[in-house]
Amino acid sequence: MRSCLLYSTGLTPYKTAWDFQRSLVDARKQDPSLRDVLILLEHYPVYTLGHGSDISFLKFDPAQSEYELHRIERGGEVTYHCPGQIVGYPILNLNNYQRDLHWYLRQLEEVIIRVLAVYGLVGTRISGLTGVWVGDRKLAAIGIKVSRWITMHGFALNVNPDLSGFDRIVPCGIADKAVGSLEQFVPGITIDEVKREIAIAFANVFEVALEPASL
Repeated sequence: MRSCLLYSTGLTPYKTAWDFQRSLVDARKQDPSLRDVLILLEHYPVYTLGHGSDISFLKFDPAQSEYELHRIERGGEVTYHCPGQIVGYPILNLNNYQRDLHWYLRQLEEVIIRVLAVYGLVGTRISGLTGVWVGDRKLAAIGIKVSRWITMHGFALNVNPDLSGFDRIVPCGIADKAVGSLEQFVPGITIDEVKREIAIAFANVFEVALEPASL
């Protein structure tokens, strides 16, 4: 079974994690034999825009705002990260899996769906959209970048965040769907327990053995 390094950290500035991802991708472009990586963390409040995203989905003026905002290289529209949301950044060489971006996106959704099932929740996909919903609430957003078949960016699962930050944007450019959290369905749920379930589901879906690592 393929080995994958697991970096599980706490609250991390967005740029710190972004730079770390890029360094991992660059290293794997130079040496494709390096092991895959899964990073699980939380971010301080931050908004990110996909490389082609529409700034009209912001409900604030970025030039006059105190909110941290980055335009990054992933696909997708604007999203919001904050404490209480688990962000997962897989750095995978898809040459060792399937060189198929649709397959990869569906696999990431499957990870989240399996985690939700642990709590008796049915996670669903919506045709034409990327992410995972429970009922009419979107609990997980996904946005990726793939270069030479090496992945970066990934998924964000709302566990117990303050959802008010999503009020300042049109999340993922979807105006008619609400954003939700696991806590709304499972009161008292914690970040640490969900992190463990994500690691288990990820290992099973991608058929890898996770090895804890530290920065």
